[in-house]
Amino acid sequence: MPQARALLQQCLHARLQVRPAEGDAESQWVEVQRGLLSEAENGKHVSILDLPGNVLIIPQATLGGRVKGRNMQYHSNSGKEEGLELYSQFVTLCEKELAANSKCAEAGVVVEHDTYGNRQVLKLDTNGPYTHLIEF
Repeated sequence: MPQARALLQQCLHARLQVRPAEGDAESQWVEVQRGLLSEAENGKHVSILDLPGNVLIIPQATLGGRVKGRNMQYHSNSGKEEGLELYSQFVTLCEKELAANSKCAEAGVVVEHDTYGNRQVLKLDTNGPYTHLIEF
């Protein structure tokens, strides 16, 4: 049984709502341009470390779900505190790896993310599904 799952999605542009509109305050969004496992100009798929590109990290507790009948169950998910700690560590690791890559640092690669535990509204533009599930 996998200890963790990550879903990687290529994007041309993505926006993630990190705070919904409340009263007079407008909603707040983070956004990235070309991202993870994207296509270079020659059509070859490359890492953002080679593009460079941007990263948008979205916590996904639902990746731990299992089908039971017609419903999904999430009994094997991490608890909220453990999930928050793992998510925070993952965000920090991604930021450090990109900062350590001279090509990414020179190009001003952006790492955006949401707060763990929030409901997200995601808007995504892609030129192909290129979705990859990684279990480790």
